[in-house]
Amino acid sequence: MKGKGIVIFLIILIILAGGFLGYLVITDGNISDFSNIGSGKIENKVEKTLKGLTLEEKIGQMLIISYRSGEIDNTLKNALYNNKPGGFILFSENFTRYDNTINLIKAIKESSKIPLFLAVDQEGGSVQRLNAIKGTEVTEIPEMYKLGETKDKELAYQVGKVMAQELKVFGINMDFAPVIDIVNDKNQSFIGSRSFGTTPELVSSMGLSLAKGLKDNGVIPVYKHFPGHGGTTTDSHYDLPVIDKTKEELLTHELVPFKDAIKEGAEIIMIGHLAIPKIDGNTPASLSKVLITDLLKEELGFKGLVVTDALNMGALTKNYKESEIYEKAINAGVDLLLMPQTSTSAITIIKDLVQKGKIKEEQINNSVRKILKLKYEKLDNEEMLDKSYLASKEHKEVISKIK
Repeated sequence: MKGKGIVIFLIILIILAGGFLGYLVITDGNISDFSNIGSGKIENKVEKTLKGLTLEEKIGQMLIISYRSGEIDNTLKNALYNNKPGGFILFSENFTRYDNTINLIKAIKESSKIPLFLAVDQEGGSVQRLNAIKGTEVTEIPEMYKLGETKDKELAYQVGKVMAQELKVFGINMDFAPVIDIVNDKNQSFIGSRSFGTTPELVSSMGLSLAKGLKDNGVIPVYKHFPGHGGTTTDSHYDLPVIDKTKEELLTHELVPFKDAIKEGAEIIMIGHLAIPKIDGNTPASLSKVLITDLLKEELGFKGLVVTDALNMGALTKNYKESEIYEKAINAGVDLLLMPQTSTSAITIIKDLVQKGKIKEEQINNSVRKILKLKYEKLDNEEMLDKSYLASKEHKEVISKIK
């Protein structure tokens, strides 16, 4: 009898313990899968932050601004503290001597309670801003066309890792790379040797491998320039390039790397300033709801952030007023506005467009939700790497494999 009593007692304990655990799970927001608790906390943090922002501050989160100086003067301070932009893009002029550059970047980051996207164009070849640093050696990254010629995915990954580690020395967390445009002839294209090559398969394979090297080492890759800038000879800094292709033709060529990037979980895609008349007349892709919302988001299933190419480029400014650019871009489905004319004018104009009903505030809210979510997932508790990573022996050995 004593043995049976002990067994019954143990059974009762197990039942009670199970019930208690079930109670804990049920009362914690009806969560039955503990793996969801972390994501739930981020979503709660996003909603709490969003609720505490004014309309001006929400618009500010959609802006990535620039200021081409190695010092943080009153003009930059006012833009950072008064307008509270969501990000800052660094150019060659921002890279002076190592200590000065580090101080500048720290000052920019400390201006915001919400983590900032600190971005740069570090592609390799003719586009690599770190080379402007004075008195300190950094690793020289060859042009991507040469890397593409190796057809070595693992090498592409290692190059991405090298790039990320040297960017993290400066606290940079976003790279406007890789370029996944496909060129027909690197000597006849505006993109040229910035591309990995001439076939969708090669560009996709190498570009996505390099992006993974960036991402795995703490830098958010930005895939550009949707829907494909490689076949154009016109420089969108000065005029509007035109692609004379149908959607079906794009889907089997230019869009292949972007489709693959989406499948691999791309977080940000940059929209180029180029027109595709057979899809949406002469409207630049960066202002086209047909290309951004209908094609990229709905048909191709992209759920991440859409950022424009720089808004001060001639392809837009020659044809549209500042207010038209913001109105059309946001209504087309853009989440991040890169390099508006000034952050003050952008916030003033967009706020006015919201108040007049030309842009819905919910559209702003949806973009800011995604922006905050990515920031809280990737940018909380960031750490800068030691200076010893710059031009290290290991980094140079990786680059030496590109012939």
